[in-house]
Amino acid sequence: MIKLKERYFIKIVPHRGDTVHRFEVRRQHIIAAAAFVLACILGSLGAGAVQLWHAHAQVEALRSLATKQRLQLQVIDRRTSQIRRQLEHVQKQNQEIQQLIGVHVQKTSDVRRTIDALAAAADRTSAESNLLRRLTMRVLNVRHLQELTRAQALAAIPSIDPVDGAEVVGCFCYRSYPDAQFHPGVDLGADYGEVVHAAAAGTVASAGWDGGFGEKIDIDHGNGYHTWYAHLSRMDVQPGSFVHKGQAIGLVGSTGFSTGPHLHYQVMLNGSPIDPEPYLNGIPAKVLAALP
Repeated sequence: MIKLKERYFIKIVPHRGDTVHRFEVRRQHIIAAAAFVLACILGSLGAGAVQLWHAHAQVEALRSLATKQRLQLQVIDRRTSQIRRQLEHVQKQNQEIQQLIGVHVQKTSDVRRTIDALAAAADRTSAESNLLRRLTMRVLNVRHLQELTRAQALAAIPSIDPVDGAEVVGCFCYRSYPDAQFHPGVDLGADYGEVVHAAAAGTVASAGWDGGFGEKIDIDHGNGYHTWYAHLSRMDVQPGSFVHKGQAIGLVGSTGFSTGPHLHYQVMLNGSPIDPEPYLNGIPAKVLAALP
């Protein structure tokens, strides 16, 4: 039997030896959080399934229309063949009558005009069916390309926590410790050797020692965004290599000017640092709104 009231305690001990912070977490809170995450995942899957069903319904409707026109064309073809056979029979009878009585019988021009009109109508229907088929494929291809383009754009925007939900222990702000100057990124609390992930897809612009940053990786995402990962203990990528969003790129360390193990995470946009915190749990709404 699950004990929902079983308690867990988390202690945070600052580097400078200040007051120890102690937090209490009950098992029922953990279960509720897990249920909420599962509900979000199921909701996202449900929305994707609805979009896929809608696209499938549109394709089936277009296929049904093309099939209907093809059947109509077959009916016209059969009718044309029947009339052509009747005309040939009448012409044969006329020739036989002419031979018997020696009288010139007027040609069945009206029947021929009817056949010509039916043939022209069949050609028009066939041309319209082919045009509809080409337009259908063009629409489907354009939509597919638009979806791929948007997916690539989303993948290249920083939107995940590089160290899986770490606490922000150093803000994007002016501070007096450990140095009295503006801090152009955030410090994410993490244990030594913890895996660091790429926040977005892109190409590694540099990977090596960078002064006070220590071992640092710079990823160019090709859209004005760069992300920096500093104070690493190990780097697992090389300059010029392509990385996917969420791919492991190195390990947390304390190299360079660092008071202890953590990850310095910095987001650059068009050459200037911006606050990374809104990008830790998804793409900000204002950035999504600006996408085509």
